[in-house]
Amino acid sequence: MKAQTLLIHPPRGATATRAVTSPIWQSTSFEADSIAAFAEISQTVQPPEYYTRYGNPGHQQVEALLAELEGGEAALMTASGMAAIFTAVVSGLKQGDHVLAQRNVYASAATLFQKILPRWGIECSQLPQTVDFTEGLRPNTKLIYVETPANPVMGLTDLRAVARVAKERGITTMADNTFATPINQRPLGLGIDVVVHSATKYLSGHHDVMAGAIVGPREFIDRAWHFHLVAGGVLSPFDSWLLLRGLRTLELRVQRHNRNALALARYLKTHPAVARVNYPFLESHPQHALARAQMSGGTGMLSLELHGGREAAERFVSATRLGRYAASLGGFTTLLVHPAAMWAESLTGEQRAAMDVSDSLVRISTGLEDEEDLLADFAQALDSIT
Repeated sequence: MKAQTLLIHPPRGATATRAVTSPIWQSTSFEADSIAAFAEISQTVQPPEYYTRYGNPGHQQVEALLAELEGGEAALMTASGMAAIFTAVVSGLKQGDHVLAQRNVYASAATLFQKILPRWGIECSQLPQTVDFTEGLRPNTKLIYVETPANPVMGLTDLRAVARVAKERGITTMADNTFATPINQRPLGLGIDVVVHSATKYLSGHHDVMAGAIVGPREFIDRAWHFHLVAGGVLSPFDSWLLLRGLRTLELRVQRHNRNALALARYLKTHPAVARVNYPFLESHPQHALARAQMSGGTGMLSLELHGGREAAERFVSATRLGRYAASLGGFTTLLVHPAAMWAESLTGEQRAAMDVSDSLVRISTGLEDEEDLLADFAQALDSIT
């Protein structure tokens, strides 16, 4: 089935129910028929009806759907995107291992690589996402971690090239696919082993859910699930239901996000107040050919550099009427953030400079507003600062 049909109709493997709209299994515990049955199910990986920290019928429905969307064997839901990243990364590592990550990653993921894992004797190094990843490999490299498009300057990582380098050496590869979504990009189909998502963003799409997801081979997901039991980052049954509801319209929403972002990027590029626009489906983007080769759509995320530094950025953000200044992304309304300010505590000035995060950079998550209204609002905001 095509993506939007799959999103509406339950995939094989999901919990059976006659309800047209899936119910909420708001229960921590589920009754067993006997002591023997209880003992058997307690030793089952991701049991749908035992104890919700182990699994829940609502989790199972979302997991089955996301696994099919991404083309993976299995999936695991978590309470947040960082819970998914932490679980996926840590569950397969031990003291003495080495992780190679690209430099431009989500700020909290960078903290994991730079501050947390080294405490546990796990070596971590980072390099620009545009270089040959063989440059950073070590004999003890066990994981290559990438994010594409990357937050917030929309740089791309060549997923096929990374997968090729890793498979030759038996190294696991992991990609954060939050910005692209499986509608615009399917890393597993390009050779990547594991995908992680902040399902808080596009997958839910309504600014009302915090969730994460891991998709990959059954063996990897089983191992991650055992770690997840101890880490305890469990998605609530209600949030699982909200996420499933949001997923029903994912392709429709992403198509609108893509269209709005491309129209906005093309307009911004022409305005004298704008020094640079970062959007992979702009023909002027330095990695436009790679974007076309591994993505079917350009995502709803973009960023721009303004002439005039931080003051211009502050004036621009304040002048927009439809763009709301708030963290997160991928929802129905357009959101703006100033990355240098948002990451001031988690990243040093030197680290922000290395990621090309300047004081004049503004990140835009385009919403589902009418295209003409969105362009008109950004036009008046930019005109007000020139």
